[in-house]
Amino acid sequence: MSTSTMPSGRSVARVVDGMPAQDGAGVKLTRMIGQPKLDVIDPILMLDRIRSDDPKAYIAGFPPHPHRGFETVTYMVQGRMRHRDNHGGEGLIVDGGVQWMTAGRGIEHSEMPEQTDGLLFGFQLWLNLPADEKMREPWYADIPADRLAAVEPAPGVSVKLIAGTWGEAAGPAPERATRPFIADVTLEENAPVDLPLPDGHAGFVLPFSGTVALGPGESAEMVPEGRVAVVEEGEGSLRAVGGPDGARLLVVAAKPLKEPIAKYGPFVMTTREQLMQAVEDYRAGRF
Repeated sequence: MSTSTMPSGRSVARVVDGMPAQDGAGVKLTRMIGQPKLDVIDPILMLDRIRSDDPKAYIAGFPPHPHRGFETVTYMVQGRMRHRDNHGGEGLIVDGGVQWMTAGRGIEHSEMPEQTDGLLFGFQLWLNLPADEKMREPWYADIPADRLAAVEPAPGVSVKLIAGTWGEAAGPAPERATRPFIADVTLEENAPVDLPLPDGHAGFVLPFSGTVALGPGESAEMVPEGRVAVVEEGEGSLRAVGGPDGARLLVVAAKPLKEPIAKYGPFVMTTREQLMQAVEDYRAGRF
């Protein structure tokens, strides 16, 4: 069965606005997930969107800082991001590339952004690790744009697949217990497609250009650029139809861990005691 004829069983649970924020050395961004209106979509801990044509808004970047207990996925729609960490990981992604970092038991890294053709535009996603993997060895990899799987599942629809599967295509991201599905989907005006979210996964759709109708039939909800549509958990795909000017979407889903979450700044563990240990270990230079 082709993707375009799969049953479309899911709907949008709610739509949420992002919140202006600053991070790193004063980098201005919009926090879409991990904010008062939308804290966590288990196992998705955070989503930041950065878009600016003003270097002063981001040029100081994200100087060395620690993480433990989760993963970061950085997707640069346009622009560059330079990574360096204390475990020997180093890389530069450019226009359409991805950085995947598993903090595991502890890592300290820096991320320095640069624009291309006058614009810096990208996303950073935080994905939780299961309790029994939080202290795994840190890991890092660049995934250049030309390694993303290109899919054309229906007329007027094109996909850049980062993680998970779409039909016979598979994204280049590493396999993880949360089985993430991450795709950049472009829809022409009125073009329909069924987003193949894995059964039982929790997730969201964020239009970053244009407007999209999400959900089955007459119950579809119009979601404009810059808002997060939280998808109800369940089975089946989610119908998406491009609006009057088409749409471009970040689509993310992952398997819920259903475990306690204890957060403190750059550390995400399962208990308060583990958080205190993370702070102590970092201060003692054990990362």
